[in-house]
Amino acid sequence: MKVLITGTSKGIGRAIAEKFLTEGHEVMGVDVLPAALLHQNYRHAVADIADGKLPEFAPDILINNAGVQDSGKDIAVNLEGTIRVTEKYLTYMPKSVVFVASASASTGAEFPAYAASKGGVVTYMKNVALRAAAWGGTANSISPGGVTTALNAHVMEDEDLWRQIMDETPLRKWASPEEIAEWVYFVAAVNKSMTAQDILIDNGESARAKFVW
Repeated sequence: MKVLITGTSKGIGRAIAEKFLTEGHEVMGVDVLPAALLHQNYRHAVADIADGKLPEFAPDILINNAGVQDSGKDIAVNLEGTIRVTEKYLTYMPKSVVFVASASASTGAEFPAYAASKGGVVTYMKNVALRAAAWGGTANSISPGGVTTALNAHVMEDEDLWRQIMDETPLRKWASPEEIAEWVYFVAAVNKSMTAQDILIDNGESARAKFVW
């Protein structure tokens, strides 16, 4: 199948692209950075999802992954940019649309504009699911908690901050980009019956509650 993925030059997006390529799909990547993948079935467009020219492509699967954090443009990129991408490619009636949101969409426990942007993505996903159902398409989101990417090096490399985070995480670990890619692949390419759902993948952090007696 033809797959369009935003934010493929690093982190989760790159891992998602590699997973789809490994499974034999044709991938179009979109990122503000140059291509980080070399593969016969991979094409790349340098574009800003918020205001750049998006490539002409008819995807069977659309993965909205690109995003920023505490940038001053979180709403413009994460929410408005994601809507811009989706509305363009929704005209091709893709079989599946997947949004990479965030655990903060449920908990609110990150930077204010970032949490708001991801909460908006989850709500928008449900709107897309209702429309895509008209042609049998699905739309879902996944909401990762902590993921071991370079973006999170600040806390991963600080012993005290990392201890505090692990104290709030029952499984005492974070997910890898490759694990998140597996979730995205399942939701996008294997799933046929789930739609309008958000999947929280946070190693139990949101379930943490201290009981004092």
